[in-house]
Amino acid sequence: MNLLGIDVAPVGMGSWPLGGRFFAGDQPLGFPDIDEDSAVHIVHAALDAGIRVFDTASVYGAGHAERLLGTALKGHGEALVVSKLGMGFDEASRQVLGDQIDAADVEPAIDASLRRLRREYIDIMLLHLNGLPVGTATPIFEAMERARQAGKIRAYGWSTDFPNSAAALASLPGFMAIEHAMNLFVDVPSIQSVVKDHNLVSLIRSPLAMGVLTGKYDESKTVSSDDVRSVNHERRDYFHDGKAAPHHLANLRAVQDLLRTGGRSLAQGALGWLMAKSDRNLPIPGASTVQQVVENAGAIAHGPLPDEVMQQIETLIRREPEGAPRPR
Repeated sequence: MNLLGIDVAPVGMGSWPLGGRFFAGDQPLGFPDIDEDSAVHIVHAALDAGIRVFDTASVYGAGHAERLLGTALKGHGEALVVSKLGMGFDEASRQVLGDQIDAADVEPAIDASLRRLRREYIDIMLLHLNGLPVGTATPIFEAMERARQAGKIRAYGWSTDFPNSAAALASLPGFMAIEHAMNLFVDVPSIQSVVKDHNLVSLIRSPLAMGVLTGKYDESKTVSSDDVRSVNHERRDYFHDGKAAPHHLANLRAVQDLLRTGGRSLAQGALGWLMAKSDRNLPIPGASTVQQVVENAGAIAHGPLPDEVMQQIETLIRREPEGAPRPR
């Protein structure tokens, strides 16, 4: 895959888990903390395995994920960094303070991310506010375009599950990516069509359904109370009451042998499904251990699932229709 003129592997790494804990009031929005040395080892393992695209956000860990990436990627100019803006937070308390929708907040937010990441520029900056109206979002993107012209970012895009919203801004000179949810359980042909029609890149979040598609969770395993997956959320239905959702587990069991085609692990098969759906898809699974990131990177060598396997999967899986656009 070519990204900003650079050939990169079609799997990246997400850093939401690296950011550790952060909150909206008492509600956890992140994951259990990872010490700095472990986080650096995870990122270096990703680089060693051929991963070059690292996705983060200013709000992950209330700035902590960007700081860890900045430490880990120091001296690694081959790495491309994707970050996001649009949410205010307090680093000391790790509390999210609310949305930042004023275009005047864009340049200070980019400057703060640059300091935390220790970089001269950010490769792709995304708007992190999924359902923001186009009229409100437009001045924000105009400010990002000014930042691009000033050399602070190389390109920009939107983390959104609303295809019409993304399409409305796609003609801007530096708009090149949509980050959206998609995985074996959640197919979204409408937004994938926007990506194709406008010659964009899909940065795929939740490519492993927050871990369910790894096969490491069943009805008996419960995540910790400081894990975002412990909170029931209608837009993220992969876990209920801290346990993998039964209907997703049933779908996984129905197709697990097909995902393991060619010696793949379940996670590698799930990433291969995304690769087979479009050569514009760049899944960005998160990782909290070296083993996870090495396994995810193994999907690169396996490549897309074969066409006949893709067809068989569709005969077995019981997937919800795409339905109306909504945050996922």
